[in-house]
Amino acid sequence: MPVSPSQDASSQGVPRAAWTSTRSLVLAGIGVVAFTAALLLAWHSADTLLLIFAGILFAVFLDGLTHYLGRVVPLGHGFRLAIVSLLLTVLILGMVGLGGATVAGQAQRLGQTLREQSGTVKSWLDARGVDTRFLDFGKLKDAAAQRGPQGGAAEEERPKGPSLPSPGTLLSGAGSVLGQASTVALAVFGAIGNVFIVVVLGLFVAAEPRTYRDGLLRFVPSRQRTHAASVADDIGITLRHWLFGQLVVMAAIFVCVWLGLTLVGIDGSLVLGLQAGLLCFIPTIGALVAGIIIVLASLASGLKGVVAGMAVYLLVQTLESYVLTPFVQKRALDIPPATLFAGQILLGVLFGLWGVALALPLMAVAKVLLDRLYIEDTLGENAG
Repeated sequence: MPVSPSQDASSQGVPRAAWTSTRSLVLAGIGVVAFTAALLLAWHSADTLLLIFAGILFAVFLDGLTHYLGRVVPLGHGFRLAIVSLLLTVLILGMVGLGGATVAGQAQRLGQTLREQSGTVKSWLDARGVDTRFLDFGKLKDAAAQRGPQGGAAEEERPKGPSLPSPGTLLSGAGSVLGQASTVALAVFGAIGNVFIVVVLGLFVAAEPRTYRDGLLRFVPSRQRTHAASVADDIGITLRHWLFGQLVVMAAIFVCVWLGLTLVGIDGSLVLGLQAGLLCFIPTIGALVAGIIIVLASLASGLKGVVAGMAVYLLVQTLESYVLTPFVQKRALDIPPATLFAGQILLGVLFGLWGVALALPLMAVAKVLLDRLYIEDTLGENAG
């Protein structure tokens, strides 16, 4: 007859309470080690995990469009997803084809204007005794290449007449150009690769969302699986509401800034409105960056242009902060602004640009988990 560990411990004179306490301590230690290892793994692979989360967010967007299309078209999930993907592709290609030349032209003129006005701001600061050496970007430090090893004396000793650069100089210049080109190429390929991963991952998850959801629920004990499924569904609904609400706000910001700057005569209003709408995805910091870009672009139109551009953007931001966002995002995200700002700074310091861009959806997920798993289950209070 087999002997249980508790019976064996009792036969050896070890009290059952002591055995249970020892086993609990061992399990707790294993849990702490496992949790620490999981945190270290997540820290070292944070960029990859955030990229996967961006793909899941895109899947939520596709699944939401598919869900809403099902209210109009009585087709299967796969057919509706195919229709949504085709319509999005046609829309993006149409925008690039119809407005690409306009956007590219305005972007080129806007970039030139920003460079010129940045130089104007630098000169204004220099005239008032402000050290602006940190703004001297892109200057080639080729004084050493134009001088010999002994300065001016070496210049007098050079033979007159045309001289060819040495092979070492040619190789050094070629290596510098190739190094810069490879850096740019790697950055471009990295960005394209990230977009490709997000799109493909989003399509795969949106094609069979219930399969992936049920697969994750298998790791939850059976007695808690129903509750975990309810929490997962709440996370999906919250992300869907937040994402569609954010798209509405971004579109409204784009249209309002574009029309407002066009009315006051600011050049490049289409690109300025587009960047303001896109940067609206990043709360607080995105609005600040967009405002600075609009002010720099308005400097070319003089003081009246600057005042008009600032007035338009402040009016749009007031509309967004006190009307659009509270009305659109009330159902999805009810977090105080100071908490959002602090969380965005923390995630930005920890994870860089990915953390800043995905701060809001990550905090939305954290809010659902805290409400359902801690406030309701642990404290027994109503989170609503």
